[in-house]
Amino acid sequence: MKPDFELNFRPLFALARVLTLVMLLLIPLQIVVFVIAPPPDTVTGFFDLFQQHPFLGLLSLDFIYLFNNAILVIIYLAIAVLLFREKPVTVLLAIVLGLIGIACYYPSNPAFEMLTLSNLYAQALPPDQPLYLAAGEAVMAGYTGTAFNTYYVLNAIGLLLFAYTFLRSPGFKKSIGWWGLASGVLMIVPSSAGLVGMIFSLTSLIPWMVFIALLMGVFKKAAAEPAV
Repeated sequence: MKPDFELNFRPLFALARVLTLVMLLLIPLQIVVFVIAPPPDTVTGFFDLFQQHPFLGLLSLDFIYLFNNAILVIIYLAIAVLLFREKPVTVLLAIVLGLIGIACYYPSNPAFEMLTLSNLYAQALPPDQPLYLAAGEAVMAGYTGTAFNTYYVLNAIGLLLFAYTFLRSPGFKKSIGWWGLASGVLMIVPSSAGLVGMIFSLTSLIPWMVFIALLMGVFKKAAAEPAV
């Protein structure tokens, strides 16, 4: 029996293509901010930074990643629709793990909490300031804690599953899968794992950017195809 409706995912693919371009612009911006203005290594340093340059303080605590991860949801959904017929179980696992990981990221990011604590610290009397410093230490401890590491590892696994599906799908270039695989392998080590983690994290961005750049072409083609 022919269904009396069409599944039209073209708007999703068109949106994913635009947002992928936005992500390709945001990632270098975050790197430039990190290089030009490295984040402080103490809570007091962050409080001072927020008082002097509030927006730079937010950027130093991965403010841009709040947008990147929202974009990533759309990219994941578009990939899942593209690949679902190829390996539905693998794709379902990838999308579920990826979305759980992204959901874990948001409570781990302390940008606005630190902005609030910085203002309270600046307004407090000297005897009360240690309370806000202690609160800042607690907030920063969660910055690279369980939620963040869960986000990092689950997204690495999800990306590896998507990459595997691309490699096994005859309708897509193998290069997409290989670049995704390279990025996923490097993401297995969270950026919170000291210097090694930071090296792996920054290195993983190179294949990741190539991966999503290749996806832009895939999304463009998919957006032009008729509904099914």
